[in-house]
Amino acid sequence: MVFPSGHRNRRAARLQALILRWLVRLAALATTGVLIFIIGYILIKGIPNLKPSLFAWEYNSDNVSLMPALINTVLMTLLSLLIATPLGIFAAIWLVEYAKRGNRLVKLVRITTETLQGIPSIVFGLFGMLFFVTQLQWRLSLLSGAFTMAIMVLPVIMRTTEEALIAVPDSYREGSFGLGAGKLRTVFTIVLPSAMPGILSGVILATGRIVGESAALLYSAGSVAAVPAGKDFLFDSTRTLAVHMYLLSSEGLHVNEAYGTAVVLLVLVLAINGLSSLIAGKLAKH
Repeated sequence: MVFPSGHRNRRAARLQALILRWLVRLAALATTGVLIFIIGYILIKGIPNLKPSLFAWEYNSDNVSLMPALINTVLMTLLSLLIATPLGIFAAIWLVEYAKRGNRLVKLVRITTETLQGIPSIVFGLFGMLFFVTQLQWRLSLLSGAFTMAIMVLPVIMRTTEEALIAVPDSYREGSFGLGAGKLRTVFTIVLPSAMPGILSGVILATGRIVGESAALLYSAGSVAAVPAGKDFLFDSTRTLAVHMYLLSSEGLHVNEAYGTAVVLLVLVLAINGLSSLIAGKLAKH
């Protein structure tokens, strides 16, 4: 029996769709399995090593406390985002709302930001050491590390904000202009609130990169396991959780404590992502 060509084509299309569907399912299953394995391995190896001494306020060679590094991580993240977030959002607003479409400068800025996203973090660390630490004489400090991390995450915030602004329908802008609102008021009262969930997603990505970074901060912030204090605390050397974990594991003397630090770092990242997702969900409803 000879089947018409149309019937054969439909059978081939259904077979192809079935194969692609199963490939997608296998990829999703493999990704989920790897993620569960990594998280489970860290928890199994790290939870038994979470001792009270690991959370002592002051670090010493006996307790190798992670508490100063935890506080430094929060300070580093907040200061870096305080520098990078306004710059990234305002730059994206200019690219989307004010710059002429097809402008060569806009294309140059976009190519530059995409290029910066692919540069290894250790290159940013080298730049931070040469410019902030040496040229500006800020020393290995919280401020040098924060500016280095701000430059590193700026392209992420800028690109995600740009995409979020582009996704806002033009009818929102036209309706605001029709009611007599100016350009600036339309951007800050209509466009930005509508794009806020997407902007917050970029901030979440930037936060994760700051919290998990070690190479760039070794060159720019240093590795002193103490909370910055005093009048010039911004110029004190600091150690974040990622750097703390790296140093403990590289020394080879406190590998178990490094696993415990990894658990705290994992919980911190999950807590930040969960809180940010909750805020983004509430903003999306409004």
